[in-house]
Amino acid sequence: MTNAKQPLALVAGGAGFIGSHLCAALLDRGFSVLCLDNLQTSRPVNVENLARHQGFHFIKADITAPLPRTVLDRSDAITRIYNLACAASPPQYQADPEHTMLTNVLGTDRLLRLAERSGARFLLTSTSEVYGDPETHPQKEDYRGWVNCTGPRACYDEGKRAAEAMSFDFARLGRADVRVARIFNTYGPHMHPDDGRVVSNLICQALSGRDITIYGDGSQTRSFCYVSDMVDGLIRLMETDGLPSAPINLGNPEEYSVNELLEQILGLVETSGETVYRPLPVDDPRRRRPDIASARRWLGWAPQVPLADGLASTCDWFAAELGCSGLAASGAGARRTMPLAAVR
Repeated sequence: MTNAKQPLALVAGGAGFIGSHLCAALLDRGFSVLCLDNLQTSRPVNVENLARHQGFHFIKADITAPLPRTVLDRSDAITRIYNLACAASPPQYQADPEHTMLTNVLGTDRLLRLAERSGARFLLTSTSEVYGDPETHPQKEDYRGWVNCTGPRACYDEGKRAAEAMSFDFARLGRADVRVARIFNTYGPHMHPDDGRVVSNLICQALSGRDITIYGDGSQTRSFCYVSDMVDGLIRLMETDGLPSAPINLGNPEEYSVNELLEQILGLVETSGETVYRPLPVDDPRRRRPDIASARRWLGWAPQVPLADGLASTCDWFAAELGCSGLAASGAGARRTMPLAAVR
């Protein structure tokens, strides 16, 4: 049962990697939370501890289907709707591309209509993938992107672009109070060990002693934002008044090559695995770094967790998750500066 005196937030995709941390942060801020998730790519263990909280309620449902009665019956009480519902790693979203597209388009439409009905503020988590393999660097929000609209990543890239368009159409028509976050690479505890993203891949392969896979030559770059920073940015975006009707980049503007990322991980993890190189996937971006001037200006937000500290905590978490003992003696455990409890 939720407390009627507390503001009520609906978090679609709330049992996922970022969603579970967002649910925890909202509970800490005095919200009651309806966590809606189909558990297709997320895990119940991510919200296991939250289930003990009287303000937390989990609902297993898919937003491509009509919203369940347990949500609709509380629509008058819902004040915030966060849409994080979609597989976010290429192997996961390419496994069922039709569902990925429908989650982004049909699912977003259902949640926007709920926002219109309830008067709730709505936040869409979009993605840096809307920029495709960018021709400009770093990427500003007014860059229109270089996306292959028929390629294997299009179900996600174009699905998010369509979800953004629909969200801003609702805003222009005065049907919903909308915010859109374009999220860049995020990492931290609660990542799925097999989700195929570069941070989880490299850490888990190193910890388990398997060959460490680098796609391409490793010179492609990414910008890595620790999950607690990302959650802070999402909540600031939701709670800030007077924003322009435009997407806002959320990510860490520090840029690292995949080879540099691996070097940092190997400083934290002892491994017997060899580094092997595989062909770069189709449409994989060569460079990725956000311009976060808008987030600094409008939200007063910038990432606070250095990559070294975030990787140390993430290596600790994966080592416990996998039952591995491959942490370097002077590595993750020695360098971590934040307690794991702080990130649930």
